[in-house]
Amino acid sequence: MNDKLEVINRTLGLNKDNPILLELKNTENENIRELHVKNGSFDTNEPWFVTDSEDKNKAYAVLPMEAFNQLVQTMKEIQQENFNLKLEKSILAQVPADFEDVWVVAMDRIENLVDKENPNKPISIDIDKLVKDIKEEHPNLFINMRNFFPPFLR
Repeated sequence: MNDKLEVINRTLGLNKDNPILLELKNTENENIRELHVKNGSFDTNEPWFVTDSEDKNKAYAVLPMEAFNQLVQTMKEIQQENFNLKLEKSILAQVPADFEDVWVVAMDRIENLVDKENPNKPISIDIDKLVKDIKEEHPNLFINMRNFFPPFLR
C-alpha cells in the first residue's frame, strides 16, 4: 500500500490488516474509468482508498454517506465552538459588567445579520468590532476601568 495511505489508515485507526484499496484505471473510453479492488472488499463501512494507475502520487478517499455526514456535522460543531470561544474572548477583553447581558446583545446582533431566507449561508463578522460597537452603544454593560484610577491618572 502507498506510504501516505498507510499513515492515514493508521492515524484514523482503521482496519490495519485489510484496508480497502482500489485502483482507478483508464479505459478506451475517456469518459469511463474502472475501479479494481487491490486489497480488502466492498462490504464494509470504512473508507475506501483509491490510487490512480496513471499517477501513483494521486490518492483519493471514498467515504460512506453516514461517515461523510458525521464528518460534516463534527466540522460544523467545531466551527460553532470556535466562534463561541472567539466571541467570549472578545467580550472578556472589553471587561463586561455582566458577561451574559453582553452575550445576549451580541447574539441578537449576529442573528439580525443572518440571511433569513438562507440561514445556512456563511457570513463574515468582525467579532472584535461587533463587541466594541456594543460597548460604545451600551457602556452600562461594561466596566469603565478609568473609574478605578485616581483622577490625575485618568
